[in-house]
Amino acid sequence: MSLPAPSSDALAASHALQHLIAADIERAPGAIPFARFMELALYAPGLGYYSGGAAKLGKDGDFTTAPELTPLFGAALARVAGAIIAQSAPRILEFGAGTGKLAFDILTELAAAGVALEQYAIVELSGELRARQQDKLRAFPQVVWLDALPDAWDGVVFGNEVLDAMPVHLVRKTAAGWRELHVTVEAGRFAYEEHALGGELQQQLASQIGAEQEAGLPEGYETELHGTACGFMATLARMMARGSGAAFLFDYGFPGHEYYLDQRDKGTLMCHYRHHAHAEPFYLPGLQDITAHVDFTAMAVAAQDAGAAVLAYMNQASFLIGAGVGELLLRTDPSDAMAYLPQANALQRLLSPAEMGELFKVLVIGNNVQLPPALAAADRSHRL
Repeated sequence: MSLPAPSSDALAASHALQHLIAADIERAPGAIPFARFMELALYAPGLGYYSGGAAKLGKDGDFTTAPELTPLFGAALARVAGAIIAQSAPRILEFGAGTGKLAFDILTELAAAGVALEQYAIVELSGELRARQQDKLRAFPQVVWLDALPDAWDGVVFGNEVLDAMPVHLVRKTAAGWRELHVTVEAGRFAYEEHALGGELQQQLASQIGAEQEAGLPEGYETELHGTACGFMATLARMMARGSGAAFLFDYGFPGHEYYLDQRDKGTLMCHYRHHAHAEPFYLPGLQDITAHVDFTAMAVAAQDAGAAVLAYMNQASFLIGAGVGELLLRTDPSDAMAYLPQANALQRLLSPAEMGELFKVLVIGNNVQLPPALAAADRSHRL
């Protein structure tokens, strides 16, 4: 691969993480599930991609998220949040707040609209990102940081590109049935080896891929099992089950019937390093993001089974249009090309089917609230 070379300090940090992972493999003994490798690569204290100190987002990081492109994204979410708050409680919880840009834009828009917010809570696992958020949001005293999800929540929850970074198990269909891919060390390098599926993974596989769909998949087919993300959705649903509110989850992925297709025979695992995307998770652990596309059907079922209602599912373009993002754009005078064109171009990236408009989806779960009519009309949850 032709990728930018890391600095000597970054390379040393990656080597330290590789030794840590290798020691974990030796203690196993001999191999660990890929989900454990991914967990360490992303979240090992002080060394993992999200727990280390390297910049993640923006032009100097590895990828750019929707809030980084334009404040119109956050302003549109604020409009929807205001409608939910009016039926629930004046509180917002954001899981994985990145640089704090989304929170800043939501808080700014709500203040301009005269919506009083009692609390904006952030759950952030990255110390580096939490520090950036604290600096970005210092003008908003209602912002607090939590180390874990609360036991109960009334109000609004936002999660932008949270589910895709949760560890996944990798499985492969063989002549002898499905096998799980573990990570071992061969000749000083990380490598895969096949292991039998445990009972919990067998249940997860049956839940995600129906028997009819599974029968049509060829030998050698590889995909991901999303047990961690399903567990998160169940926790989120239970957190909201006894109150009123809605959680909005933005991410790239597909419903189950589109996820497990013949042509997607190597799964959806993807890595992001310095704005380059590739499929090599063993490359420089700790210095690159590792993600998998989201199975939104599995997420919806997990939430529903835990007591939440599925309020809506749609692509990002439909959500933003229903939230009134076009009206928000027109607050900038189109005749002022210097101000208008950058915002219009950024919005085009968010809405275009060729960019983020179709690949990114929005899953909304909750209880005892109704979505604004324009969003309710855009619901495509029957496609799950």
